[in-house]
Amino acid sequence: MKYLCLAYEAEETFKSMSPSEWIGLRDETIAYVKALQNSGHLVLTNALQSAHTAATLRVRNDTLTVTDGPFAETKEQLGGFFLIEARDLNEAIQVASKWPGARFADIEVRPVQEGLRAEGRYP
Repeated sequence: MKYLCLAYEAEETFKSMSPSEWIGLRDETIAYVKALQNSGHLVLTNALQSAHTAATLRVRNDTLTVTDGPFAETKEQLGGFFLIEARDLNEAIQVASKWPGARFADIEVRPVQEGLRAEGRYP
């Protein structure tokens, strides 16, 4: 089963790291990505650009409203994601808990609803 792991991060945490701390975390993350690939758990992963580059849209009563940045004014924003294969939620949580950024971020682990079709048909 596939699980989407969403990393919610406070950008200030990473900005406050020294260059050597940042490089260490990056190298640790790259090594973990390789381990996930080798174990067959990793489907896809990507970091996101700063939340300041985001736009949030809403359509209400056929009117489009666009706001710069993330919708919620919170300390933490979605910083990246990784899509994994796991037997069940418990295994997915164990895999996600070893993500190096989990020491600084909250990781939401959510099962992917498979079987939905682009044509709008449901299982």
